[in-house]
Amino acid sequence: MGIIKEFREFAVKGNVFDMAVGIIIGAAFGKIVASLVGDIIMPSIGLIVGGVDFTTLKVMLKEGNGTIPPVYLSYGKFIQTVVDFVIIAFSMFMVIKSFNTFKRKQETGEVPPAEPSNEEKLLMEIRDAIKEQTKQ
Repeated sequence: MGIIKEFREFAVKGNVFDMAVGIIIGAAFGKIVASLVGDIIMPSIGLIVGGVDFTTLKVMLKEGNGTIPPVYLSYGKFIQTVVDFVIIAFSMFMVIKSFNTFKRKQETGEVPPAEPSNEEKLLMEIRDAIKEQTKQ
């Protein structure tokens, strides 16, 4: 039963839930970027370079024969996927860079820490009063 208890402690930690939320949001973000690239950016680039549809760019490697379909190298889809990757990678870079900048500012004291809540202030006063009583 020790392994079940260990797994339960692992599964209910905040980091696991944070990671799950990040994965779900990342998947949704990937779909948005794929649509942005496939439906907006690549058609615009195709129009600029002479009306090229990147999804149809391919080279036939082997012709079909009867029931055997032809074999294509679809380099247009690959170009589109590379553009997807670059946009997602750059977006993630900017998020991580912003997070690191904020973290660095917080560590150096440029960003003041959050003001303690009224409850925390009350607890600090109680702590200080207890310290004073134990000194006497």
